[in-house]
Amino acid sequence: MKNPKRLGGRWIWVWFILLSLFIGLVLALFSGSLQIKRNIHADASLDDFRGYMDERIPALMKLYQIPGCSIALVRDHEIEWTESFGYADVEKGRILTTDVPMSVQSITKSVTAWGVMKLVEKGLIDLDAPLSVYLKSWKFPENDYPVEKVTIRRLLNHSAGLPLGDFTDTYAPGEEMPSLREKLTQEAILLREPGAGFSYSNVGYNLLELLIEEVTGQSFAEYMRSEVLLPLGMERAAFAVDETMAQYPPTGYTLDGKPVPVYLYPTKASGGLFATVEDIARFAAADMQENPVLRAESVRLMYAPESEVRKIGIYGLVFDAYGLGHCTETLPNGALSVAHGGQGNGIMTHFQAVPKTGDAFVILTNSQRSWPFISYLLSDWAQWRSFPSVGMRRIIWGQYVLSAVIGMLVSASLLIVLSLGLSFARQKRTGIRIFRIGCALLLLGTLIWAACQKYLFISSVFPVLSGWLGGAVFVFAIFLFISALIPCRSHIQNVRS
Repeated sequence: MKNPKRLGGRWIWVWFILLSLFIGLVLALFSGSLQIKRNIHADASLDDFRGYMDERIPALMKLYQIPGCSIALVRDHEIEWTESFGYADVEKGRILTTDVPMSVQSITKSVTAWGVMKLVEKGLIDLDAPLSVYLKSWKFPENDYPVEKVTIRRLLNHSAGLPLGDFTDTYAPGEEMPSLREKLTQEAILLREPGAGFSYSNVGYNLLELLIEEVTGQSFAEYMRSEVLLPLGMERAAFAVDETMAQYPPTGYTLDGKPVPVYLYPTKASGGLFATVEDIARFAAADMQENPVLRAESVRLMYAPESEVRKIGIYGLVFDAYGLGHCTETLPNGALSVAHGGQGNGIMTHFQAVPKTGDAFVILTNSQRSWPFISYLLSDWAQWRSFPSVGMRRIIWGQYVLSAVIGMLVSASLLIVLSLGLSFARQKRTGIRIFRIGCALLLLGTLIWAACQKYLFISSVFPVLSGWLGGAVFVFAIFLFISALIPCRSHIQNVRS
């Protein structure tokens, strides 16, 4: 005869798995992670794709509470469609249009890389020379690692060992702010040996801003406008804004929907560019064909994965490698794709291009809740263009996984409640009780820590599900703690006897 206790234990696991799947599926449906929609076919016309997107984009914007979005489609190296949806400022009722310049955040790095490569082509700098060779009016602060190993190439591919930098240090247009050199003196402190590996760094690109100014004798904004932006037709793109502009940039919106007035960084090269969606589309198109700024071999060099950057950390979840100012990946059809995204307080942007086919897609939004939104749009575009998917699609897969995790936490919480009145709770020895209390306190401590953070990566990537996850972890931790404190039935019977 089979052991009843073992049989009961098996049924508990069966119920746990089934309940987890059911709750996860329901959550995925209600949160929008699992969507029932018609697909866009690869043989659909441009008009069909536009019609599909005209329905798809507003629906996703509503789901993720995104106030405004501008998109641009490049096909065969030509801009074939630009359109804006929603509001530049919800409170003022200001409609977002395609001629409104937006902060493109870290897409700026790809544009800055062009400016640096232009100096390489002119023979004014060497990619593998130490940065310090070209600096005359500024020196690195005292560092624990050799600054002579900080080369221009390593700054471009984020392997110079520099920190991310303080991206929360922002200022209103017209407000007094620190100079570029002051910021670099504060932040250009090496955290590791240059060349030791990938470490995404705004500070590194701000050093490139100083390099350009030192070598050219021009301000970074002037040089970039004359040598890169205007030759590429990016006429509305600029590194400064003021309130007299005919089309003022949009207000940004945080994860919880709070408005963020337009702001500037003290530095420009890492994330200070303002541009229209058409400007970025022109840049993406130039990235894939002959252009008046760079030779083809220079562009190919920016796309080539760097030997010192074999692993790119968390970015490796959606990209394969990092070149010079560009994220790269190999698509399922074998084609190379280049991209860069941007994220700031209240802003999220992305461009993706496939040089071989001349395709590109640009998405600019004024909401920090936009990563799933961008992922869905890129997936639809890739399906239509027969790629058939891009790495950013993994954010959608991540939503499925997170829904399953939440389902397991809710199921485990329900089973703990049921176990308090059932016989299989009898085995609660002192060691198990202590273990449960420790796990509960650890989970509650993690939640408190997360609540105190100004920025959480998981909240940005999963703006809807992260709240559900926090609630599920809290409930599970509380029930786990209570289950450890309540005496088991066998103990109570022993006391009575």
